Amino acid sequence: MTTISVELIRSIRSQYRLPWDGIHGVSHWARVWETGVLLAASSGASPAVVELFAVFHDACRLNDGRDPEHGRRGAELAAALRGTLIHLTDKDFSLLQTACTDHTKGLMAADITIQTCWDADRLDLGRVGIVPDPARLCTSAARDPDLIRWAIERSRDECAPSIVHQPWDPAGEDRGAELR
Repeated sequence: MTTISVELIRSIRSQYRLPWDGIHGVSHWARVWETGVLLAASSGASPAVVELFAVFHDACRLNDGRDPEHGRRGAELAAALRGTLIHLTDKDFSLLQTACTDHTKGLMAADITIQTCWDADRLDLGRVGIVPDPARLCTSAARDPDLIRWAIERSRDECAPSIVHQPWDPAGEDRGAELR
């Protein structure tokens, strides 16, 4: 069971400025979500925080290039939806805020939940031609060579996990052909 509702995706999409199926769009979020859930099972991270990080970390980008404040804006969007579409404890919400705000800073030292979020995002760098460096991954699970190969293959192939089609497709359309 996921903490991501169709209503949450609709709310995020309503303010999203970039192409929905672009390099920072919904397929990327879904791969980060799947990888994060997988990593959380071994790292002990909060699955709810990892799932929400996947949809908020790039949700407020202004462009696909340099946009150093997009993580902070994503954290602010999450704050605006807290209590209506997001329900986390204060501790978990603080972790989500930090994970989003700092995800592009190249940091490694943090709470295990934050590290898991960052690793899930870093493992999807293949979509932009970057092979994740195991030395820049925070958790031992993320440094597994087989997991890195799996993640690179999925991101390079622009894999659109099934959650993108249903229920994350707020328009109710199966956009599979467009997203692959």
